[in-house]
Amino acid sequence: MAASSPRIARFHRLGAQGPDVSAIGLGCMSLSGAYGESEDKNGIAVIHAALDAGVNFLDTADMYGWGHNESLVGAAIAGRRDEAFIATKFGHVEGNSGEVLINGRPDYVFKACDASLKRLKVDHIDLYYQHRVDPQVPIDETVDAMSQLVRKGKARFIGLSEAKPETIRRACRIHPIAAVQMEYSLLYRKEAEEVLAATHELGIGFVAYSPLGRGLLTPALRTAADVAGDRRATHPRFLAENFDHNRRLADQVAEMARAKRCTSAQLALAFLLADETVTPIPGTKKIERLWENMGALDVELSAEELAELREMIPSDAAAGERYPENLLKAAYL
Repeated sequence: MAASSPRIARFHRLGAQGPDVSAIGLGCMSLSGAYGESEDKNGIAVIHAALDAGVNFLDTADMYGWGHNESLVGAAIAGRRDEAFIATKFGHVEGNSGEVLINGRPDYVFKACDASLKRLKVDHIDLYYQHRVDPQVPIDETVDAMSQLVRKGKARFIGLSEAKPETIRRACRIHPIAAVQMEYSLLYRKEAEEVLAATHELGIGFVAYSPLGRGLLTPALRTAADVAGDRRATHPRFLAENFDHNRRLADQVAEMARAKRCTSAQLALAFLLADETVTPIPGTKKIERLWENMGALDVELSAEELAELREMIPSDAAAGERYPENLLKAAYL
């Protein structure tokens, strides 16, 4: 059922006043070892395959491999800059003991942007996000600094990640926000749907990361042992006491997908794509999975089928928090 050849991407507008981007993007985090081993040569091949098929929305961040992922994306788009819409993020910093900290101070915004531009080997970033809101720095101050990057030509558009509706509204009073990025999948919808209501109201694009539930909505993961050795093993949803419950929910999606003659991943992505303001950015290390994900563009869901999926998996049905406790504190502020 997976696509065996590329399906040319279609484009849509990212928010009411934003740019045109491919309706499905490519999340690049997994190309830097987040979900098991990865090789740069393979990662570049995946990005080239995406560009060849018209997928221009490439999502990275300065914390993915602590700079490695941006350098990888920069190498992949060398000579093809005009084909790529580059989104990257700042805000995470590594503490002296290896812990992850948040920094949204204006002086750091400028420093982080310059470092990302250097690693990406570009003169501007198309969409620059604050990766996590710094609870110690008013959002107004951070966004004002980001707006200065736009005025200087270092960023075309700015966005927020894991921000609550009230935070988004405050940010919009300082500078137009092109997109908000949130985890959003059939399995994890509660916070995302709160934010989605706000982005609809404000005319902001919504970018859905982990749209396949970090692999739970695919047949690749059957037991908790399948994520041993990668960062997902520390996430509560993948602990043994939660995994089997979540797997049973995903199996219901797979059953409906068989009836629709598509894959469970395609059905899960089609659910998100039914809202034209949503841009999912599934990640993969395999070109065949890239083609499969693009096949979601051909899956049409009726209003009745969308309602059936929502009833099948209520927004609070999944077991386990989205992040470990130490990271959950920094999410959704």
